[in-house]
Amino acid sequence: MSATLRITAVSAVAAAVLSALATAPGAAAATDSPVRLTPMSSHHLVGPDSRIAHSTSGNWAGYAATGSTFTSVSASWVQPSVSCTSATTYSSFWIGLDGDGSNSVEQTGTEADCSGGRAVYSSWYEMYPAYPVNYSNPVSPGDHFTSTVSTNGSGSFTLTLSNTTRGWTKTTTKTLRNASLASAEIIAEAPSSSTGVLPLAHFSTASFTSATANGQPIGNFGPDKINMASGSTTKATTSALSGGTNFSVTWNHS
Repeated sequence: MSATLRITAVSAVAAAVLSALATAPGAAAATDSPVRLTPMSSHHLVGPDSRIAHSTSGNWAGYAATGSTFTSVSASWVQPSVSCTSATTYSSFWIGLDGDGSNSVEQTGTEADCSGGRAVYSSWYEMYPAYPVNYSNPVSPGDHFTSTVSTNGSGSFTLTLSNTTRGWTKTTTKTLRNASLASAEIIAEAPSSSTGVLPLAHFSTASFTSATANGQPIGNFGPDKINMASGSTTKATTSALSGGTNFSVTWNHS
């Protein structure tokens, strides 16, 4: 089947990533300037026989629902670990509204990065085009997270991230006027800097459960199933949805 090209705006977590690497105890200083993520690289959509479209992105893997007005998105996941070498690599795991075909993103999630051979874990929220904000709460691989991003439809957003393993919750309320509310997504991502998409950290399989949009299983919206690739190299693979709410993302290549 023929493919169509779509350019998609995405979240901006590079500043949070670089800040975490620079401030973590014993971590090497970041050498790249902190910037927001650029729009998603070429996003090729291939029309499938089923309702779920199969897409390829340069920096996203996961599911993105479009075609409706979205006022909430929720999911749970287990914080992946990362296998580190001497290379500096990055990975993000998050839920959010907007960002797929719009110029704002309202999101919150976690990081699993490598710097100087060390793993660095953190969490954050972001109201793009504002810069992301790091939380100081501890994050470790294997921690269980539950998150919701919701809006009243009039510009007020509530972003909640809970680490149920360690017993902490961060709830942030922010205002963003004229948000499109055009998509809801649950994503594993290779963050970007001014030089482009950064090397993807070798993360353990990211398992997402209870994925919903507007209080319904995200599968009800026929979401795009997105794999991450660079040229002919597949970087991360997204599984099929189970029960309309559960899936995993598996690392393949940095």
